[in-house]
Amino acid sequence: MDIASASLAPAPAFEESVSEDSGKPHLRGCPVSFAKLKALLAADLYRYAGRTGFGAFARHYAFTPGYKYTVLMRTTGWLKLKPAKAFGLYPLAKWLLLRARYKYGFAIPEYMEIGPGLFLNRFGGFYFHGDAVLGSNVNITHGVVLGYMNRGGRRGAPVIGDRSFLGSGAKVIGGITVGAEAAIGANAVVTKDVPERGVVGGIPAKLLSDQGSAGYINRLAPPELLAACEGAFPGSRQSPADRD
Repeated sequence: MDIASASLAPAPAFEESVSEDSGKPHLRGCPVSFAKLKALLAADLYRYAGRTGFGAFARHYAFTPGYKYTVLMRTTGWLKLKPAKAFGLYPLAKWLLLRARYKYGFAIPEYMEIGPGLFLNRFGGFYFHGDAVLGSNVNITHGVVLGYMNRGGRRGAPVIGDRSFLGSGAKVIGGITVGAEAAIGANAVVTKDVPERGVVGGIPAKLLSDQGSAGYINRLAPPELLAACEGAFPGSRQSPADRD
């Protein structure tokens, strides 16, 4: 084939098309009521303080960047569902959230589906795509990226299972599933599914053991706090294979 005929050949088509809704803001992770918002924040607070009283709330909201951002994020998501954006309260909450984003280095959308008991260790360099999903009682250390892949069989954003641990600088990219109680090592780049209790590390990440996250997850939100959070979101947790 000569160069001229090659230049006129049609470009190959992608085997799969990306959904028009992929990568766009949604409401799947917005708390459906004030009661559910309080339940989620109580479970989150327990991870930091080991209790859920007002004194613990005030202390960690004032002095713990991870919890303060979580409060602003979940509250902004709740207001996002209100009629007329809560008559001006949503724009105010969104402004406070953006201010905290630039101050602390958190880029986590208010509409992302995040289960109860989130623990953000330290601050700085967090980037979570809004289509990603986090389970309950997840520990995440600074520098973690949950990224979106635009094409191929792994297109989409990751789903992270309950009680998982993500080490400092870890990158989890694409529509993959990280099983419950998994542990991802520092600076690992994960582009394939991780089994339950799998421990992975390296670039690209490889399975190292089946010891899981035991010892890395402490102060688990107790069952009664998790039960109060059931039905908190209008969307439901789905695996990448089930998402459009």
